[in-house]
Amino acid sequence: MSLVHAAVLALVLAAVPAGSARAADPATPATPAAAATTAATIEQPRSFGHVLGDVLTQRVLLEHQGRPIEPGALPTAARIDLWLERRPSRIETDAQGKRWLAVEYQVINAPRALAAISLPALTIATHSGPALALPAWPVSIGPLAPAEAFGQGDLQPLRPDRPVAALATYPIEQHLKFSLLALLAVLLAWLAWWAWRNMREAQQLPFAHAWRELKRIDDPASPEAWRVLHRALNRSAGRVVHGASLPQLLADAPYLRPLQPRLEDFYRESTRRFFFAESTAAPAEAQAAYPLKPLCRALRNAEKRHRH
Repeated sequence: MSLVHAAVLALVLAAVPAGSARAADPATPATPAAAATTAATIEQPRSFGHVLGDVLTQRVLLEHQGRPIEPGALPTAARIDLWLERRPSRIETDAQGKRWLAVEYQVINAPRALAAISLPALTIATHSGPALALPAWPVSIGPLAPAEAFGQGDLQPLRPDRPVAALATYPIEQHLKFSLLALLAVLLAWLAWWAWRNMREAQQLPFAHAWRELKRIDDPASPEAWRVLHRALNRSAGRVVHGASLPQLLADAPYLRPLQPRLEDFYRESTRRFFFAESTAAPAEAQAAYPLKPLCRALRNAEKRHRH
C-alpha cells in the first residue's frame, strides 16, 4: 500500500504547475527589483501662495547611504492634470558637489477660489541601488483676482478712467509763432524784391518802360503814344529803327521774331500816320482803332520772357 500511495502522490505533484507551486509557497522571497524602494531626500517647494504661471521645483538628492546613484530615466515633460504641467527635468550640482534631480511643475490654470492640489507621487528607477520614492506634495493655488471687490477706499469693482496729463503746449505755440513770423518775413522780403525788380525793369527795359508810359496816356492814338513805342524800339536796337531796318532788329533780338508781322504793320501804319496823314483817305476812326497798347504789351511780355 505504501508504494501505491507514493505513486499517487507523485502523479498529483506532477500535475500541479510549477508557477502555482511557487506562488503558494509563502516562504519565496520577493525579487530585489520589486522590493528595493527607498524614500528619497527631497527639497519641496513652498506649499502656499502660488498663482497662474508659477513654477514649483522639487529637488531630489541622488544619493543612497552616502553613495551617489544614477537615475535610469528622468521624468518626462507632460500635462499632469487640470492645474499642472511637468517641464523637462534636469540634473544639477550644488556648491558641495552633490547632485540633485530637479523636477519642475508649472501652474497652468487659475481657480475661482483658493484651492489645494498636489504634486504627483513619483518612483524614479536607478541603474544601481533602490528606486527613489517621491510622495505626493500638497500645495495651494489662488485665483488671479477676488470674486468680489472689497468696496473699501480705492478697492472698487471698477476704477475710473485714468486722466491723461495735458501736454505742455507753450513751447509748441512759441515755435509755431516764430515759424509764422519767419514765413511772414520771407513773404514780405519776396514781395519787396518783386516790386523792386518790376520797378527797376520798368526803368531799364525799353518795352517795360514804354508800357508804363502808355498806361499814363489817355489817348492811345495820339502822336505821343506812337513816339513812346518808337523810342522803345530804338532803345532796344541801340539805334534808330524804321521799316527798312526792321530785319536787322529781328536778327539782333530773335525773341521779337514771333511779332514780326505786327511790327511790320506798325511801321507801315506809322509811316502813313506821320508822313502821309494829309494825303490818306482813311478816316480818323480807323487811325484811332490801331491796337497800339496790345502791341506794346506783347513786346513787353516777349522782353520779360527773354530777360528771365
